[in-house]
Amino acid sequence: MSEPRMSQAMPVERRSRIHYREALAKDGSDQAEVFYHAVMMGASRHYSLAQRQAWASALPRDGSAWRARQALFTTLVAECDGRCVGFVELDPGRARVETLYVWPSLAGQGIGGRLLSLAEERLRNAGARRMIIEASLMLAEPLLDAGWESHGEEWVERAGELLPRLCMSKPLE
Repeated sequence: MSEPRMSQAMPVERRSRIHYREALAKDGSDQAEVFYHAVMMGASRHYSLAQRQAWASALPRDGSAWRARQALFTTLVAECDGRCVGFVELDPGRARVETLYVWPSLAGQGIGGRLLSLAEERLRNAGARRMIIEASLMLAEPLLDAGWESHGEEWVERAGELLPRLCMSKPLE
């Protein structure tokens, strides 16, 4: 049985219909699709097709794999009309943002920023003094504008392709 696919078209009044909450098992399939499309379409200005294909293949396009990740990481989702349209995964023990993805047609609407704010609040409440992320090139510039510090570029290998990203952190005051 194939996984349901999300329609790319979103309603015009989408901002007022976005709700944030902890991930549920039912979100796994949507998370898989958000991840895949955010990488393949959303990252197209910053990474080559070969790099994006390698990146997208690093995590399964299967809901059960993403449901399993929910047991490993604190996962918060942005929901619109009952569907996950963005998510952030946190590793509270390391004060680390593991992943942050938003459906490409909704990028730039503040969803990722709100998910990061919620992540920051969670980490601060857990006693973290600084949060860290390895940010893709598409995420790094907005994070720098939001006051995150860059600690330099690193390259990660995915399926034989090298992808640049920035190691970044933000103090939690």
